[in-house]
Amino acid sequence: MVAIVAALAEQHAELAGLLAELDDDDWQRPSPCEGWTVADVVLHLAQTDELALASVRGHLAETGAELTGGLGSATNVDETAEHMVARERGRPGDAVRERWQASADELRRVLAASDPSRRVAWVSGELSTRTLATTRVAETWIHTRDVGEALGAVPAPTDRLRDVARLAWRTLPYAFARAGRELSGPIAFELRGPSGAAWDFVPEEEPVTLVRGDGVELCLVAARRVDPRDTALRGEGPDAEAVLDLVRTYA
Repeated sequence: MVAIVAALAEQHAELAGLLAELDDDDWQRPSPCEGWTVADVVLHLAQTDELALASVRGHLAETGAELTGGLGSATNVDETAEHMVARERGRPGDAVRERWQASADELRRVLAASDPSRRVAWVSGELSTRTLATTRVAETWIHTRDVGEALGAVPAPTDRLRDVARLAWRTLPYAFARAGRELSGPIAFELRGPSGAAWDFVPEEEPVTLVRGDGVELCLVAARRVDPRDTALRGEGPDAEAVLDLVRTYA
C-alpha cells in the first residue's frame, strides 16, 4: 500500500503544479473531455476523490446520492459523472482547486492507514482498497493529461504508470464480460515503460494471446484517449484485436 499511495502522491503533486498559477481564463479553457473546461475536469476529480473516501469509510451510497442530488435516471458511469459536474459547475477556479486538494490529501491519508486487501464498494462492484488506490492513480493521471493538453503543457509520462497498465491487464476479464464477450484463454502483456523498463504481466496459465508495445500507449488506449489503431501496439492470438478494443482502466 505504501508504494501505490506514494505513486498517488506523485500524481497529485503533478496536477497541483499545473493548477498552481491558473487565472480565470485558464480555468475556462476547453479540455479534451467533450463539453468540459479545466475547472470541470478538476471538479470531477474532487467529486470522485470524495466518492473514494466515502467508499473506504463505508458510506459510498450516501455520498453518491448527495453528489448526484438523488439522480435516478442515469444509465451509466459517464452520464452520472456529467450530471454531478453540471450540478456544481460555475464555482471559482480557486475554490475548485482547494476542494480537490483537500479531498486528495485526505484520500491519501485514509488509504495509507487502510488494510490493502480489505474489500470496499465501488461503482463497478467490490474491490480491494489497493485496487481502489490504483484506480485513483489512473484517473488522476489521465485527467492531469487532459488539463495539460488544455494548457499546452502535458507532463512527461513516468514509470508510475506501470500500476495503471497492470490494472488494465487484470481487469480484462471484467471488460470482456461487460461487453458480452468470452475470453479464449489467458492474456499476457509485454510492454516497455518510459524509462525502458520491462512491464511484463504474465498469467499463471499459458497465455493464448499476447500484446506487445509501448506501456504508455497501452495506458492511453485503456483510458480511451487514443485509438489502438493509431498506436504501435501489436497482438498475437485469438483475442488480440478484442483486447485492444475493450481494455480499460475501470474506475
